[in-house]
Amino acid sequence: MLSGGALACALLIYLAVDHVALAAGFAATLVAIATLGYWFVQLAPRQAIDIDAVPDWTVARAAADASSMAIAVTDRSGRLVCASDLYGEWFPGFPTPPGLPLDSSDADRLTAAGRAAWSDGEGRAGGIGRGALRLDADVKRTGRSEDYLLWRFTPVKQVSVLDDFNRMLSGEAGRQLTEAGIMAVIIGGEGRIRVANGAFLLRAAGRIDANITGRDFASYLRIDDKGRVFFAREERSALPVRLLQVPLRRNDAEGPMLILMLDEQGGSMDGTSALSYIETLLSLLPFGLAMADRDGRVLFLNNAFSRAVGLKPGEKPSYPGDLVIREDQAAVADSVRRFAVGPQMSGDIAVRMRVQPDEPVALSLAGVRGLGEAAVLLSLKDNSEESKLKRQVAQATKMQAIGQLAGGVAHDFNNILTAIIGHCDLMLMRHTPGDSDYDDIQQIKSNSNRAAGLTRQLLAFSRQQTLRPQVLQLPDIVADVSNLLNRLLGEKVKLVVSHGRNLGAVRADPGQLEQVIVNLAVNARDAMPQGGTVNIQTYAVPAARVREMRHEILPVSDYTALRVSDTGLGIAPDLLSKIFEPFFTTKDVGKGTGLGLSTVYGIVKQSGGFIFAESEPGQGASFVIYLPVYAAIGKAPEPEKPRLPDRRSEVWGTGTILLVEDEDMVRTVAERALVRQGYSVITAADGEQGLEMLAKAAAQAQTIDLLISDVVMPNMDGPTMVAQARRTHPDLPVLFMSGYAEEQLRKSIAIANVNFLPKPFSVSQLAEAARDTLIAYAPARSGHSAAEPEAAVGLASD
Repeated sequence: MLSGGALACALLIYLAVDHVALAAGFAATLVAIATLGYWFVQLAPRQAIDIDAVPDWTVARAAADASSMAIAVTDRSGRLVCASDLYGEWFPGFPTPPGLPLDSSDADRLTAAGRAAWSDGEGRAGGIGRGALRLDADVKRTGRSEDYLLWRFTPVKQVSVLDDFNRMLSGEAGRQLTEAGIMAVIIGGEGRIRVANGAFLLRAAGRIDANITGRDFASYLRIDDKGRVFFAREERSALPVRLLQVPLRRNDAEGPMLILMLDEQGGSMDGTSALSYIETLLSLLPFGLAMADRDGRVLFLNNAFSRAVGLKPGEKPSYPGDLVIREDQAAVADSVRRFAVGPQMSGDIAVRMRVQPDEPVALSLAGVRGLGEAAVLLSLKDNSEESKLKRQVAQATKMQAIGQLAGGVAHDFNNILTAIIGHCDLMLMRHTPGDSDYDDIQQIKSNSNRAAGLTRQLLAFSRQQTLRPQVLQLPDIVADVSNLLNRLLGEKVKLVVSHGRNLGAVRADPGQLEQVIVNLAVNARDAMPQGGTVNIQTYAVPAARVREMRHEILPVSDYTALRVSDTGLGIAPDLLSKIFEPFFTTKDVGKGTGLGLSTVYGIVKQSGGFIFAESEPGQGASFVIYLPVYAAIGKAPEPEKPRLPDRRSEVWGTGTILLVEDEDMVRTVAERALVRQGYSVITAADGEQGLEMLAKAAAQAQTIDLLISDVVMPNMDGPTMVAQARRTHPDLPVLFMSGYAEEQLRKSIAIANVNFLPKPFSVSQLAEAARDTLIAYAPARSGHSAAEPEAAVGLASD
């Protein structure tokens, strides 16, 4: 055909121009061009196919099925080009992502993840799903030209009681169940398998190492026309199996459950042997389970159930209603009867147990069939330890919050008391005993000092008081305070003191420990209005004994214990958790502030110890304090801060003092007190003003001999101001004062050449503190440099 066309064209050209060579050349050229076009057409499609090769989706699908995830692939036009079988099981009909049947908010998040994958290369949507099925979706752009999206869906890990059962079935307990011929499997609320033991895997999948996690549980079973259950892979002549369903989630009737399976031949016609199998299994489970018959009588209950309802070992109730309070007995009896007849159902009811009438719990009920007399399965989680921990955490949180509040109130109150006491001292300087106003002023000061004592107790409770710890022996402290206790207890109360042997030394403030003993002894005396005995014991508690005690709060270590007990009326159980709270008291109005035990609690805790109250109504009460044994590791205990001998009664002084205090009333009284002692005083309301005054004095060649500053101030606090002042005045002595305790401010005031004066203070205490700071740290006055404070102290005391 090609040759004929070329000859026809050559003939036409020959007839037109009458030239043989030209006609032949034209024909040859035409044939060459046609031949090249033919081969181009034949070869071009093959080359395009090689460049844009279509993926073999059968291979991709086989790889996806081998994974435990649900996998889908979509192209740039949004078409589903490949998906695994598990994807089809989870999403029937193979819908194209992100258009999956999800909750509205989850669908939006999945769509956003797909858009992020197209733009950024990958996206994620966690916790999506519908109903009980929860999945994590990971989307990634892939392909040779990155024109596909790979969607991977994995089940969300559930953190609940299921973890315990998962570990049990996949561990040693699951192996023992397999050897006993008991098949066990846990399925989720969506009907997917979570975990199964070897016996079930062997019967359901044919291999004990088969991976069937996430598969549909019902797909492995079949039911005949008589309602009997068989494994789907076994022959028609196989033995039927008996199923027992145990709900594992109390608050969701469609939640996960444990399925126990036995061959029908494992039990007799009445199910007695099968029931014994089940009872043996249930007794090993950590979940509280019991069984009742159709009349509501209790047939069996395991140890976890007994602990949860507060039964003694070997005790068995006649009916489930005997375990709850009277108001809930009718509801329990009706529920048992309802679940014992008709189709198999499960559900929860809220009940209050007799052992804990104030805490409602969920009692799960499920109807069972084919186990002889057993008709209802009851489950109850043993949450006694959990409830106990919750109460302890709530109590500790409440005590911490009260402590923070008490510390803040004490700080503000100390500022007020400082002003009151200071003004009282200034007025007393203008009056002498016998004046008409002298007694009134003295009474105001006395009441202010009593109020200051209350604030110290609040600080003790909040663990914010200043302690001066020493290494000491508890028997020595008890001996020092015994004479005082004999006078405080009176003639009706007898004091008995006994000490153990090999007591370890403790590190605590001796004065505060004396206050602890006195407060506990006075409380014991008040609990015995008709008289009795107060016992004070000290004894060693080695680490081995602490380990045997298995206490939830007390760490394993060596302790020295102090026990104060009485023979009084005891403490009611509902009051034991409140006795350490501030202002809580059972005494009559006007007979107690409610701060005694709270002070004891704060001192013990701040000293690193533990205190516990033990009481039985009518049998007295005991308070046991555990203080850790002090052991110097690697170095000797740090020496106490040197204190100046009080050999100078004269507090008059000279020099210039910069006073920085944000409270106007405290600043005023402190200024007046220092001026009366002979000092020149410059005042500032905060740290920034203090630095300005310091710079102004330096510009006028005026020497500042002492800086007295509050610690906590607005804008700029005292330590920050001192740190900046020391850049230009490195030897400047500093006296900090604060309504907070020194222990609480220890880190912020850890500065060289610094003393501390707690509020509230009197005029004389302020003058003495200013004098001692100048003597100890002022180099010009002591003749030594500021780097030698101990030498300056020694010179001043000579």
